[in-house]
Amino acid sequence: MTDDSQASAHPPHILVVDDDPALRELLLGYLGEADMRVTAVDSGRRLFEVFDQEAIDLVVLDLRLPGEDGLALARQLRERAPVPVILLTGRAEEADRVMGLELGADDYVTKPFSPRELLARIRAVLRRYQSQSRAPDEAARDDQRRAFRFAGWELNLRTRRLTAPDGRKVELGNHEFSLLMAFCAAPQRVLSRDQLLELSRLHSAEVYDRAIDVQVLRLRRKIEADHGKPVLIVTERGAGYRFNAAVETLY
Repeated sequence: MTDDSQASAHPPHILVVDDDPALRELLLGYLGEADMRVTAVDSGRRLFEVFDQEAIDLVVLDLRLPGEDGLALARQLRERAPVPVILLTGRAEEADRVMGLELGADDYVTKPFSPRELLARIRAVLRRYQSQSRAPDEAARDDQRRAFRFAGWELNLRTRRLTAPDGRKVELGNHEFSLLMAFCAAPQRVLSRDQLLELSRLHSAEVYDRAIDVQVLRLRRKIEADHGKPVLIVTERGAGYRFNAAVETLY
C-alpha cells in the first residue's frame, strides 16, 4: 500500500492526518481491510488539499502535528463542513481533548491505541451521523450537500467532479453535471422533461433547442455500461425518465 491516496470505489472515505509514517501505513492497511477507502496525509496543508478535492466521510486528526495547531485545524474543518472528526491525542493532553470536543470533534482516541479500537469508534461515529442524516427537513440541508454516491460512482458537488467505480475521473459539461445532480436528488422518481428542465435549472435556448433527450443521451454515454441498454437512467414511456439507483447523500 502507498501513502497519500488509496483509491477504492467503496465508501466510507476516511482521511487520516498524522505525521508518523508507520502509523499512516498501519491504518491504510487495517481500515482498508475493513472495507473503507483511506487517504493518509502528514500535514494540515495536505489535509485541506484532499478535503477540498474529495468527499470525505470522517477525519482522523492528530492534535500534535509538528509545527501546526491541531485544534486550529479542527476548528477550520468545522467551519468548512459538518464532517465528523476523531482526534488522536497523547495521554497528557486532557486540556486539548476537552477543547477539541468543545470545538465539535466527535470523539478522541489516546495514543498508543489499537487499530481495532479506532475502527470501532469510526463505525460508531459514522452510524450516529447516518442516523442524523435520515432526520426530517432534508430540504433545509440541500445547501450543505457535498456529494452523491450511486452504483459505485461519486459526484462531488464542490469540485463538480464525477469519479467512476474504477477511480477514473469523468469530465462533465455544465448541462450534464446539472442534469445528473437533478437525477441524484430524486432517485427512483419518474421525472417529466419539464421537471428535469426545472430541477436542473437548464433554462436556456441551447437546452430547449437540443431538447432534454439529447442531454440524457450524452449523460448515458458517460455513466452507462451500455448506453443503448441503460440501467441507471431509465426511460418511462410517455412520462419521462427515472434514475434507477440507490443514492447516498453526503453532507
